[in-house]
Amino acid sequence: MKYFCTVEYQIVKVSNKKQLGEFIQFSKGLYKSDKNYIMPLDKDIAAVFNEGENPAYKTGECIQWLLYKKNEIVGRVAAFYNKLPRTGILTGGIGFFECINNQAAANCLFDEGKKWLKDHGCTYMDGPINFGERDSFWGLMVDGFESPSYRENYNLKYYKALFENYGFLHEIGQTTSLIHEGIFNFERFSKLAGRVFANPTYTFDHIRKNNLEKYAKDFIEIYNQAWAFHENFEPMTMEKIMVLMKMMKPIIVEDLNIFSYADGKPVGFYITVLDVNQIFKHVNGKLNLIGKLKFLYYKRKVKRIRGIVFGVIPQYHNTGMEVALIMKFREAIQRQNQYSENELAWIGDFNPKMLSMFESMGAQPIKKHITYRFQF
Repeated sequence: MKYFCTVEYQIVKVSNKKQLGEFIQFSKGLYKSDKNYIMPLDKDIAAVFNEGENPAYKTGECIQWLLYKKNEIVGRVAAFYNKLPRTGILTGGIGFFECINNQAAANCLFDEGKKWLKDHGCTYMDGPINFGERDSFWGLMVDGFESPSYRENYNLKYYKALFENYGFLHEIGQTTSLIHEGIFNFERFSKLAGRVFANPTYTFDHIRKNNLEKYAKDFIEIYNQAWAFHENFEPMTMEKIMVLMKMMKPIIVEDLNIFSYADGKPVGFYITVLDVNQIFKHVNGKLNLIGKLKFLYYKRKVKRIRGIVFGVIPQYHNTGMEVALIMKFREAIQRQNQYSENELAWIGDFNPKMLSMFESMGAQPIKKHITYRFQF
């Protein structure tokens, strides 16, 4: 049922399969003249709003709306909250925002999200974010519009003004950097890693797809120590990580996902995936039979790897372990002899140490996203 949010615009809650399809497909028309846009896979967006596929529904709720002007869709947005199991804190946010370049239209969508979140007890609205983990669909792109990566938020440049004019304030900046062999500061990092490699208590391994559960357990042990200091931290669970690993399995290169161990105990990891947007730009969001054939054909042409999470438990900070993981990754890249670029995504401005390390490697910032917050 539509109702007017202004004289010009009407808003409707997505409540059936047809409307969800319209929600997913709306961006195709909006970006038709943008040569840099790569349509996300329909199935990836649909999975976010499927209770059977998205573990976030176990602790939260989600709703989507479409915005109309004279029976034509001109905008969309989703709103969602999570009640963090450990603390009971409610986190509220909006995401999957798309809109014509009109502040009144954007305000209709923001107002609807704000009202719904307030009605459910939230005290703020973050956006644009994902209803789920931060590794996907998180933050507003404000710089580096030339090379969107898989499951990375990409948007029109005027969205920044729409958010800021409404009253959203900068909460977190997220930098993505790019490094390749020609600019990597190899000598310095080789020396720093040397003492780690010389220590027999340290060993290294890589993911094996036929034993994902083992590496999922190692991931959880590292993640739940390395990220415990973050605001609103919630421990990773086997259910969550297995959903992510199974989803990423087709785009994981085993040798390029490195784990480190101290006396057999997992202490660090560097997790990467193929930047399959180099493939998906050819499928227009459809991974049907033709799309799968294109995937197999173009997969061998992918040149870029995307690092999506990098962590070492606090006890092993300042030991050279971070550098050693990078050097092991470099060794694997050289053995593969296919991938020429490594995208390091995304490092929050709350982590200046990591930003400084990437800069000293020679990595060059190529993209920036901002997570905004609107306080009620």
